[in-house]
Amino acid sequence: MTKIRYIQAVHAAMREELQHDPDVFVIGLDVEASLMGTTSGLVKEFGKKRVRDTPLSELGFTGLGVGAAMAGLRPIVEYQINTLHYLGMEQLVNQAGKLRYMTGGQVEMPLTVRVVGSGGGGGMAAQHSDNTYAQLIHMGMKVVVPSTPYDAKGLIKQAIRENDPVVIFEPASLYGVRGEVPDEEYTIPLGEADVKKEGTDVTVVAVGHLVRDAIKVAEDLEKDGISVEVVDPRTLFPLDKDAILNSVQKTGHLVIVDDGYRFCSFASEISAIVSEEAFDALKAPIKRVTRPQIPVPFSKVIEKEVLPGKEQILDAVLTVTKQKQNG
Repeated sequence: MTKIRYIQAVHAAMREELQHDPDVFVIGLDVEASLMGTTSGLVKEFGKKRVRDTPLSELGFTGLGVGAAMAGLRPIVEYQINTLHYLGMEQLVNQAGKLRYMTGGQVEMPLTVRVVGSGGGGGMAAQHSDNTYAQLIHMGMKVVVPSTPYDAKGLIKQAIRENDPVVIFEPASLYGVRGEVPDEEYTIPLGEADVKKEGTDVTVVAVGHLVRDAIKVAEDLEKDGISVEVVDPRTLFPLDKDAILNSVQKTGHLVIVDDGYRFCSFASEISAIVSEEAFDALKAPIKRVTRPQIPVPFSKVIEKEVLPGKEQILDAVLTVTKQKQNG
């Protein structure tokens, strides 16, 4: 095992898959110079035929990726900023997401899209702070949000090997986080959640960078005798429902932590699933920790009040545990 940063795990995953399969190639804005730091040195090692800069047109280079995938290649498309995939949505959901069905299975779509620096924070303002995975899930796209270097490497490698389109959201705040990664070859199957911390009183389902916040809250509350189980879905779609339902069956309480807007969110779907399939296990109402339904402000002071974090998670967990104690 080696301890590396999240961004190094992303890089290692792509480098290994470029070595593993000559059909894999990387395209996107400034990937040759590695402006975002995830493709550093790859053009020197693999050449411009396999690591190539594109014009400033997400719709265009996403379409190029779709066409290449239809032809049997395995493109990795990099978006520099989370919200730039809005510009490629027609190609993503109307072409990549539907062409296997529309061709009666005659084509496969091994397209990997990496959304670099997803999430808010850092005063990036409204147009660069959305977390957009809920829109893709709604359209049936496979969506992955790794929360650790181990998960990032294993899930990205698996995504590249999938014969369906997969969109990977890489939270910017995690790029510097260090974690243990095996030295040997490994992948992580899509659709398998991970219990990051076991507990008995409350289930917290958290996504992406908020998994770390949830674990910190769980560790702090442990000193007060409150046992919190933290479940990381890792793959938002397909979703490991069983892992979530089993945890709720054990604890009887659920807090969902999702850095998306509240209405029609990933948190809303988890809440609906648990309400429909494990209602009898619930001992208190489900609590959702999300963004409010407003654009993210530029001011860092106000931004902090809008984006979910440790304080909101703590309040939610304390609310359900108080209801438990009073009930």
